[in-house]
Amino acid sequence: MKTRNILLAAATCVAALAAMPAAHAQASGIKREMVQRADLSVPGREAIVAWVEVAPGIMAGRHSHFGEEISYVIEGEGELLIEGEAPRKLKAGDAFVVPAGKVHDARNTGSGPFKLVGVFVVEKDKPLATPAK
Repeated sequence: MKTRNILLAAATCVAALAAMPAAHAQASGIKREMVQRADLSVPGREAIVAWVEVAPGIMAGRHSHFGEEISYVIEGEGELLIEGEAPRKLKAGDAFVVPAGKVHDARNTGSGPFKLVGVFVVEKDKPLATPAK
């Protein structure tokens, strides 16, 4: 059951980032909106800007990216869990960078929404996120 829940959370994370309908994202406790996607001056790379909102008690699901994630916390409290590192507490005004390929997760530890703006500098034509085992 635990493995099923982890896989479900990871699949939801990836699917939502791929612009699933808002109703599904709301049902999972995670809202994501692709704000901008653009090619970069670096061949084979693109930048993706996304708005993310995580409901209280919800985890995003363990995953990695084919590039860096640079995020800024707009509102709420959460925890960043990067594999091999100590958990990092986050609050409004904090920012973080997740290195390319690092397995990570995030969870809302507050009583209200945890809102972020994420910028992903990733390999073009690859999935934005890949679920981790």
